[in-house]
Amino acid sequence: MSEINWSEQDKNAAVDALHKAYEREVKILIDEVKQKAFNLTEIDEVWKLHDFLSARRHDIDGKYDYRDAASVFVLATLVKQGWLSLEELQVLGQDKLAKISALTRL
Repeated sequence: MSEINWSEQDKNAAVDALHKAYEREVKILIDEVKQKAFNLTEIDEVWKLHDFLSARRHDIDGKYDYRDAASVFVLATLVKQGWLSLEELQVLGQDKLAKISALTRL
């Protein structure tokens, strides 16, 4: 993929989109953890919850690395996973939006 130049406006829009996706994913995670914790009855379930949380933390911490906020790959992944929509990324330049859209179809 060719080099993409990001304007300050595009970088800020990408960071805003990452924040939005992060908030959505964390809210769902918290709701899921509350439900799982409420239903705990055995110690093995506690350890499974711990393992689940460790895996999710690793995934989320890696996915929302803001140093790479301008990456079309990160944004495309978030669209594919349902945390963002292409409509929300319309503020980006058309070249970036086209690449993100193409990557979501791979």
